[in-house]
Amino acid sequence: MSLYIRILIRFVALVLVQVLILNNIRFGGYINPYLYILFVLMLPYETPGWLLLVSAFLLGYMVDFFSNTPGMHTAATVFMAFCRPAILRLAMQKQEYEPGTYPSFKHMGFQTFFVYITLLVVIHHTSLFLIEVFRFTEVITTLTRAGLSSLFTIMLIIITQYLFYSKS
Repeated sequence: MSLYIRILIRFVALVLVQVLILNNIRFGGYINPYLYILFVLMLPYETPGWLLLVSAFLLGYMVDFFSNTPGMHTAATVFMAFCRPAILRLAMQKQEYEPGTYPSFKHMGFQTFFVYITLLVVIHHTSLFLIEVFRFTEVITTLTRAGLSSLFTIMLIIITQYLFYSKS
Protein backbone atom coordinates (compact mmCIF):
# COMPACT_ATOMS: atom_id res chain seq x y z
CA MET A 1 0.00 0.00 0.00
CA SER A 2 1.28 3.45 -0.87
CA LEU A 3 2.68 5.61 1.91
CA TYR A 4 0.23 8.40 1.09
CA ILE A 5 -2.78 6.07 1.26
CA ARG A 6 -1.64 4.77 4.67
CA ILE A 7 -1.25 8.34 5.93
CA LEU A 8 -4.71 9.28 4.65
CA ILE A 9 -6.27 6.18 6.27
CA ARG A 10 -4.50 7.01 9.55
CA PHE A 11 -5.87 10.59 9.36
CA VAL A 12 -9.47 9.46 8.82
CA ALA A 13 -9.27 6.66 11.40
CA LEU A 14 -7.82 8.87 14.14
CA VAL A 15 -10.35 11.64 13.54
CA LEU A 16 -13.21 9.12 13.67
CA VAL A 17 -11.91 7.44 16.85
CA GLN A 18 -11.44 10.83 18.48
CA VAL A 19 -14.82 12.26 17.51
CA LEU A 20 -16.99 9.17 17.93
CA ILE A 21 -15.37 7.51 20.96
CA LEU A 22 -12.76 9.52 22.84
CA ASN A 23 -14.62 12.86 22.93
CA ASN A 24 -17.30 11.09 24.96
CA ILE A 25 -14.82 9.94 27.62
CA ARG A 26 -14.33 12.31 30.54
CA PHE A 27 -12.96 10.89 33.75
CA GLY A 28 -14.08 13.19 36.54
CA GLY A 29 -13.82 16.21 34.26
CA TYR A 30 -10.01 16.13 34.51
CA ILE A 31 -8.92 13.50 31.98
CA ASN A 32 -9.69 13.97 28.31
CA PRO A 33 -7.86 11.57 25.95
CA TYR A 34 -6.71 13.10 22.65
CA LEU A 35 -5.32 10.28 20.53
CA TYR A 36 -5.83 12.18 17.27
CA ILE A 37 -2.46 13.91 17.71
CA LEU A 38 -0.81 10.57 16.95
CA PHE A 39 -1.29 11.51 13.29
CA VAL A 40 1.12 14.45 13.56
CA LEU A 41 3.49 12.48 15.78
CA MET A 42 3.81 9.71 13.18
CA LEU A 43 4.23 11.71 9.99
CA PRO A 44 7.45 10.70 8.15
CA TYR A 45 10.68 12.35 9.27
CA GLU A 46 11.24 14.14 5.98
CA THR A 47 7.78 15.76 5.87
CA PRO A 48 8.34 19.38 4.77
CA GLY A 49 7.53 22.02 7.38
CA TRP A 50 4.74 23.60 5.37
CA LEU A 51 3.05 20.22 4.83
CA LEU A 52 3.42 19.39 8.52
CA LEU A 53 1.69 22.64 9.50
CA VAL A 54 -1.07 22.29 6.88
CA SER A 55 -1.72 18.69 7.95
CA ALA A 56 -1.87 19.74 11.60
CA PHE A 57 -4.24 22.57 10.71
CA LEU A 58 -6.58 20.23 8.82
CA LEU A 59 -6.48 17.65 11.62
CA GLY A 60 -7.22 20.22 14.32
CA TYR A 61 -9.91 21.82 12.19
CA MET A 62 -11.68 18.48 11.66
CA VAL A 63 -11.67 17.74 15.39
CA ASP A 64 -12.85 21.30 16.14
CA PHE A 65 -15.61 21.01 13.56
CA PHE A 66 -17.02 17.81 15.03
CA SER A 67 -16.40 18.80 18.67
CA ASN A 68 -17.85 22.31 18.44
CA THR A 69 -14.66 23.84 19.83
CA PRO A 70 -13.91 26.85 17.61
CA GLY A 71 -10.18 26.80 16.89
CA MET A 72 -8.88 25.35 20.15
CA HIS A 73 -7.69 22.02 18.75
CA THR A 74 -6.49 23.70 15.57
CA ALA A 75 -4.28 26.15 17.48
CA ALA A 76 -2.86 23.51 19.84
CA THR A 77 -2.21 21.01 17.05
CA VAL A 78 -0.49 23.56 14.81
CA PHE A 79 1.66 24.70 17.75
CA MET A 80 2.62 21.08 18.45
CA ALA A 81 3.48 20.56 14.76
CA PHE A 82 5.58 23.74 14.83
CA CYS A 83 7.56 22.34 17.79
CA ARG A 84 7.91 18.84 16.28
CA PRO A 85 11.14 19.33 14.26
CA ALA A 86 12.99 20.77 17.25
CA ILE A 87 11.72 18.00 19.54
CA LEU A 88 12.75 15.38 16.95
CA ARG A 89 16.27 16.85 16.83
CA LEU A 90 16.37 16.91 20.63
CA ALA A 91 15.08 13.36 21.07
CA MET A 92 17.02 11.75 18.21
CA GLN A 93 20.28 13.72 18.64
CA LYS A 94 22.72 11.67 16.55
CA GLN A 95 20.49 8.83 15.39
CA GLU A 96 20.04 8.38 11.67
CA TYR A 97 16.80 7.48 9.93
CA GLU A 98 15.95 6.00 6.58
CA PRO A 99 13.83 8.01 4.13
CA GLY A 100 10.17 6.99 4.22
CA THR A 101 10.24 5.97 7.88
CA TYR A 102 8.28 7.63 10.63
CA PRO A 103 8.69 8.04 14.39
CA SER A 104 7.65 4.85 16.20
CA PHE A 105 8.96 2.28 18.67
CA LYS A 106 10.13 0.24 15.72
CA HIS A 107 12.29 2.97 14.24
CA MET A 108 13.35 4.98 17.30
CA GLY A 109 13.41 2.54 20.19
CA PHE A 110 11.23 2.79 23.27
CA GLN A 111 13.18 5.36 25.26
CA THR A 112 13.68 7.84 22.41
CA PHE A 113 10.08 7.49 21.24
CA PHE A 114 8.81 7.92 24.80
CA VAL A 115 10.74 11.19 25.23
CA TYR A 116 9.52 12.39 21.83
CA ILE A 117 5.82 11.69 22.47
CA THR A 118 5.93 12.92 26.06
CA LEU A 119 7.32 16.32 25.14
CA LEU A 120 4.92 16.86 22.25
CA VAL A 121 1.84 15.57 24.08
CA VAL A 122 2.57 17.85 27.05
CA ILE A 123 3.07 20.82 24.69
CA HIS A 124 -0.22 20.05 22.93
CA HIS A 125 -2.30 19.45 26.04
CA THR A 126 -0.92 22.41 27.99
CA SER A 127 -1.58 24.80 25.12
CA LEU A 128 -5.02 23.28 24.49
CA PHE A 129 -6.18 23.62 28.09
CA LEU A 130 -4.70 27.11 28.47
CA ILE A 131 -6.57 28.19 25.34
CA GLU A 132 -9.75 26.59 26.68
CA VAL A 133 -9.65 28.38 30.04
CA PHE A 134 -7.94 31.55 28.72
CA ARG A 135 -7.14 32.98 32.14
CA PHE A 136 -4.44 32.40 34.70
CA THR A 137 -6.68 32.39 37.76
CA GLU A 138 -7.26 28.66 37.33
CA VAL A 139 -3.67 27.78 36.41
CA ILE A 140 -3.37 24.92 38.96
CA THR A 141 -6.57 23.25 37.75
CA THR A 142 -5.56 23.76 34.14
CA LEU A 143 -2.09 22.28 34.64
CA THR A 144 -3.59 19.36 36.58
CA ARG A 145 -5.98 18.64 33.70
CA ALA A 146 -3.14 18.95 31.18
CA GLY A 147 -0.90 16.62 33.19
CA LEU A 148 -3.53 13.94 33.79
CA SER A 149 -4.78 14.08 30.21
CA SER A 150 -1.20 13.90 28.96
CA LEU A 151 -0.54 10.77 31.01
CA PHE A 152 -3.68 9.11 29.70
CA THR A 153 -2.95 10.09 26.11
CA ILE A 154 0.65 8.83 26.36
CA MET A 155 -0.67 5.50 27.67
CA LEU A 156 -3.10 5.29 24.72
CA ILE A 157 -0.30 6.07 22.26
CA ILE A 158 1.93 3.37 23.76
CA ILE A 159 -0.91 0.83 23.62
CA THR A 160 -1.64 1.83 20.02
CA GLN A 161 2.03 1.42 19.14
CA TYR A 162 2.12 -2.07 20.62
CA LEU A 163 -1.13 -3.10 18.93
CA PHE A 164 -0.60 -1.69 15.44
CA TYR A 165 3.05 -0.76 14.93
CA SER A 166 5.13 -3.14 17.04
CA LYS A 167 7.98 -5.25 15.72
CA SER A 168 6.98 -8.48 14.06
